[in-house]
Amino acid sequence: MEFGDKIKKLRKEKYLTQEKFANELNVSRQAVSNWENNRNLPDLEIIVLISEKFHISLDYLILGGPTMNKMTEKLINDGSETRKAKMNLTTTTVGSILLIIGFLCLFIKANSVEYIDSSGILHENFYLLPIGFLFLFAGIIVFLTVGIKYIIHILKNRTI
Repeated sequence: MEFGDKIKKLRKEKYLTQEKFANELNVSRQAVSNWENNRNLPDLEIIVLISEKFHISLDYLILGGPTMNKMTEKLINDGSETRKAKMNLTTTTVGSILLIIGFLCLFIKANSVEYIDSSGILHENFYLLPIGFLFLFAGIIVFLTVGIKYIIHILKNRTI
């Protein structure tokens, strides 16, 4: 049974109009109508509120049976999108830190003093150049990877 059918059945069992049902949940009557006609699905907070107010298990509302309904698919997709967004944020942060460290190494190298001591030994922090370029390269690779994944994701989800 689809989510809309469950909501309509629940509402009629409680002898509520769409207007009264909507008032109990602090939503519009149109929202209830859209849910019942499977045009739209409520947010998770509303589903929990329905479960609490009408003493129905979340399993019944969300899963409903052995087959996956639209509500279950929506929750799975929302969770997947949230994980992807968190991963992109983390990856972008790491890439930014790598770039900052790279620029910092190059800045220190550019502003450091090189000198030859009395015994003829050159004192120079040359090692900062390859380290700085390595961090810059790693940061750019991270940003390119995230960008390419994002473009591929957009192309896959684009409707023609």
